[in-house]
Amino acid sequence: MAYDKFKVLSTTAVPLPIENVDTDQIIPARFLKATERKGFGDNLFRDWRYHPDNTPKEQFVLNNPIYSGKILVGGANFGSGSSREHAAWAIYDYGFRCVVSSFFADIFRGNCMNIGVLPVQVSPDFLIKIFEAIESDPNTEFEVNLPEQTFTIKSTGEKESFEINDYKKENLLNGFDDIDYLLNIKNEIESFAKDTPL
Repeated sequence: MAYDKFKVLSTTAVPLPIENVDTDQIIPARFLKATERKGFGDNLFRDWRYHPDNTPKEQFVLNNPIYSGKILVGGANFGSGSSREHAAWAIYDYGFRCVVSSFFADIFRGNCMNIGVLPVQVSPDFLIKIFEAIESDPNTEFEVNLPEQTFTIKSTGEKESFEINDYKKENLLNGFDDIDYLLNIKNEIESFAKDTPL
């Protein structure tokens, strides 16, 4: 399998209430030389996390020990900019399994789902409630239920549904990337090819 199966995720969240976060901010271009998906998490938001001398910027959220969890909550228009899939790799490699925003760039959304990161798009009003819940208590837990396609603020019980492509949903539930999916239906493909005249 390409990655762990995604079904129901209950965890705290890391808030990044910044709009228009682009892929160059997520993973700067100078770190795109590797071709494997490993190690990119070390440079996630590199220029926001570290000073030029590589010392951590204490004010940046990923350097704040009160925030943790497998959900990253971003502002509107998250993942804009170039189509680099390394941005999704960096988010996954850091340990996030879900990114929440009120709007995602389409290519970034697809890149996330291809490697096991679930992009959950919620309404602007519900996004504000999520940020407020984290600000009120950084230990607040959230539930991401992929089978039911719901995102819940567990402290209040408020929830909102999200949309996802049926094919991508099935792949995430099974931990498949596109190649895994094709291998999983190999017998059907071979049967179709055998029974279909050229």
